[in-house]
Amino acid sequence: MSGDSALLNLTNHFLIAMPGLEDAIFSKSVVYVCEHTPHGALGLVINKPADITMATLFGKVDLPLRRTDLTDSPVFQGGPVQIERGFILHESIFAEADKPEQPLYASSMTIPGGLEMTTSKDVLEALSSGSGPRRVLVSLGYSAWGEGQLETELSENSWLTVDADQTVIFDTPVEQRYDKALALLGLQAWMISSQVGHA
Repeated sequence: MSGDSALLNLTNHFLIAMPGLEDAIFSKSVVYVCEHTPHGALGLVINKPADITMATLFGKVDLPLRRTDLTDSPVFQGGPVQIERGFILHESIFAEADKPEQPLYASSMTIPGGLEMTTSKDVLEALSSGSGPRRVLVSLGYSAWGEGQLETELSENSWLTVDADQTVIFDTPVEQRYDKALALLGLQAWMISSQVGHA
C-alpha cells in the first residue's frame, strides 16, 4: 500500500451499471454499496425483484407477516453470493436514545447515512409482529468485490457512481429505479447508451 490518503470509499453510494455490463445479475442494475474498504466492497442490488413476495418469504420462515404495507412487496435478488440468506436494508433503529451507536438488532452493519443492513432473524420477527423498521428492502444474496476488484471494474467503465438517495431505494417503483439513479447524475439511459465502445 502506498501512502494514498485519497482511497476511494463508495459506502452509501449507488453503482449504476453501464450498458456494456451484460452479466445476468448486474445488467441494468443499481447496487447500493453497504461497505467499501481497501479490502473490498459489499452491496445489494435494489432493482432486481426475485420471484417471491415478502408474504411468501415470511411463510417460508414460519412467521406471520402483520405488516400489511409489506405483504405484496417484492423480495430482491441482492447479488450472487449467499443467495439462500436474507439481507435486510432498513432505516436505523437504535436500542436506546442515549446509545446512538448501538443497533437494535443482533447482527447489523451500520452504514453512514442512516441505514443499516441486518442479517439476523430478529428484524424479521419484529416485522412479523407488526413493528420493526418503517422502510425496509429485503434481498436474498448480496454482491461482493474482493480487494481492488471494484476499482478495476470502475476503471473499465462498468459502473457509474453517485451518492445514494434513500427515496430511490424505498419510495421509487422498482422499474423506475435505474432511471431515477441515473437522473441523480443528470443523465438519461439514452445518453450513456451512445457512449458504448468509446473510451
